[in-house]
Amino acid sequence: MLKDYEFWFVVGSQFLYGPEVLETVEARAEEMAKKLSDSQQIPCKVAYKVTVKTEAECTKVMKEANADDRCAGVITWCHTFSPSKMWIHGLGLLQKPWCHFATQYNRHIPNEEIDMDFMNLNQAAHGDREHGFIGARMRLARKIVAGYWEDAPVQKELGDWMRSAVGVAFSKELRLIRFGDNMRDVAVTEGDKVECEIRLGWQVDYWPVGHLVEVMDAVTEAEIDEKLAEYHARYDFATEDLDSVRYQAKEELAIRKIMEREGARGFINSFQDLYGMRQLPGLASQNIMADGMGYGAEGDWKVSGMTAIVKAMSEGLKGGSAFMEDYTYDLEPGKEISLGAHMLEVCPSVAAAKPRIEVHPLAIGDREPPARLVFEGAAGKGCVISLVDMGGRMRMIVQDIECIKPILPMPNLPVARVMWKPAPDLLTGVKCWILAGGAHHSVLTTQATPQMMEDWCEIMDIEFVHIAADTSFENLKQQLFWNDLAWKLK
Repeated sequence: MLKDYEFWFVVGSQFLYGPEVLETVEARAEEMAKKLSDSQQIPCKVAYKVTVKTEAECTKVMKEANADDRCAGVITWCHTFSPSKMWIHGLGLLQKPWCHFATQYNRHIPNEEIDMDFMNLNQAAHGDREHGFIGARMRLARKIVAGYWEDAPVQKELGDWMRSAVGVAFSKELRLIRFGDNMRDVAVTEGDKVECEIRLGWQVDYWPVGHLVEVMDAVTEAEIDEKLAEYHARYDFATEDLDSVRYQAKEELAIRKIMEREGARGFINSFQDLYGMRQLPGLASQNIMADGMGYGAEGDWKVSGMTAIVKAMSEGLKGGSAFMEDYTYDLEPGKEISLGAHMLEVCPSVAAAKPRIEVHPLAIGDREPPARLVFEGAAGKGCVISLVDMGGRMRMIVQDIECIKPILPMPNLPVARVMWKPAPDLLTGVKCWILAGGAHHSVLTTQATPQMMEDWCEIMDIEFVHIAADTSFENLKQQLFWNDLAWKLK
């Protein structure tokens, strides 16, 4: 999916320096775009478009960027001094994410070569400040990446922002399917779907469970056999109850058919709304998520959407991203940890080893014992992400975590499970999460970073709250107070 997008490299200069300088600027810009595109740190093509020298050129390329569905964002850099008034109309019209790349072609200042000709050609330090002023003056949201363009850390920062920008493009076209509705009397999984479509672009549509059952009834035994072969290739079988596994395959095939038909990339269901179904989808939901789709339990469409977006942004990165829920704590003083799990539906992308298909009773929902994937989560640094509706605005809470190997085998817990240490510590982290209104459902990821999510929020004009190693309850309380005031003025 990432390869379906490109980022336009637009370079700033002016006619003052003569045609030879402009020819050199263009040649260098093309070289830089190609090398960036070839870098392992850069997930999408960087396409050099133009060296703008006039207001008309700038306005034209920004309009073209808006109209091109392949363009996920614009990267600007001023090789020479580029008078910033020429950028006003174009930047004012730009509807795609914008990154100001503060770099220069040469790594070093040469000793013998430097003269006034060199200075006229190589004055990015000069040009970037003029360019930066107009972004600040126009109060435009932009990412600023500074450093030498061939350095891996600089390319990674640029590449991570590109992933955030692709997440924005993905969000603008995201469609979610609700099979049933929200769990009764639950608050945090509710939200304003109209405002969400206005703000985030998500289309959240309802399809009755009865329609899903109709599609399930049309699934053939041959289709189920093919899906079981896929299960055998992906997972270990630790059950002889193949009837339950086949029923999950039937559910999965039907859900996928409806999602494909409607162009959806995520779905929800609820154990309270299974009319006509024998089992709550467990293995079915997990295997769909394993292929990059979003999911939310108990009707939680916001976490379904964020799961899909995080998976899209993180394509090709090591680790995994999964729908998650905080379940219980171990409160040994100084060693506090959180256990995350769910009734059934945790994505196998976060598994430490090959998951097992097991069948166990589910003491909720009043249905047959469903097949599900059981596994331990892999260790590694990551974060948990929660998007909540604050009434009039969205807020994203991101907390740094370190996933660990579970400290207990828990042989009688028949679900996927992940253990982690939250930042800055469990007790402070819990207080901060609760203070900020974080949901019990989240996206756990060892792929996407807090910086990627912050960039996504800034582009989408969403409030961002980060709980990190240096977070204190008192400081966060103050931050949220000022945030409330600031967002009321927007």
